Amino acid sequence: MGILNVTPDSFSDGGEFVDVEKAVNHAKKIVEDGADIIDIGGESTRPGAVEVDADEELRRVLPVVERLVKEVNVPISVDTYKAIVADKVLKAGAHIINDVWGLQRDKNMAFVVAKYGVPVIVMHNKNNTEYEKDIMEEISEFLKTSIDIALKAGIKKENIILDPGIGFGKTPEQNMLVMSRLGELNDLGYPILLGTSRKSMIGKILDLPAKERVEGTIATTVMGIIQGVDIVRVHDIKENLRAAKVTDAIVRGR
Repeated sequence: MGILNVTPDSFSDGGEFVDVEKAVNHAKKIVEDGADIIDIGGESTRPGAVEVDADEELRRVLPVVERLVKEVNVPISVDTYKAIVADKVLKAGAHIINDVWGLQRDKNMAFVVAKYGVPVIVMHNKNNTEYEKDIMEEISEFLKTSIDIALKAGIKKENIILDPGIGFGKTPEQNMLVMSRLGELNDLGYPILLGTSRKSMIGKILDLPAKERVEGTIATTVMGIIQGVDIVRVHDIKENLRAAKVTDAIVRGR
């Protein structure tokens, strides 16, 4: 999954693709580099980012979605937790919703996803980094709640994808712990998406700025695949794809 942020303030590439033409061209490059999915984000979800309303998010995202569904041949995912945004982009032809609040922020989101019959990525998230129980137990409980919401709304089981939420509601040390125990999420019985690209956990380990974290991201991609991850969400497609292919060949025989 290739990342396309059409935001002015994302932590790594904010402001680079706010122009529709630039965003479309970058998406085409992502596909050329080997991305199977493009994930478009119209609101930065980095710590401390200012929330934007649905109208502004749609102003950023919708023109890009409308172009890409006609001009690229891979599924388009939209990163949003707002039901009204999801409804508009799915109506425009988007194929997947990536909800960083796991259907638990906007109570209408699950019903919108169910109406269009599309896959949804449900991510673990929280507003602080305090965990009363074992962190993997709490993440699993949150994701089970998201799965329950999805199924009750009519989302098909095969359309649910889980994301442990690296970098969300977790300290760098907690992120590393979750990375070391990703395989435990396989017990939930759903595909897993991993989003670690250029994140602060890697920056803390390497003491490098966001755009110099390619090798660190690759290390997490390899670790994720070894532990059963099915989708990796990254900025640097070509490099991560090469690592993923080798890891897949060794671990999964393909």
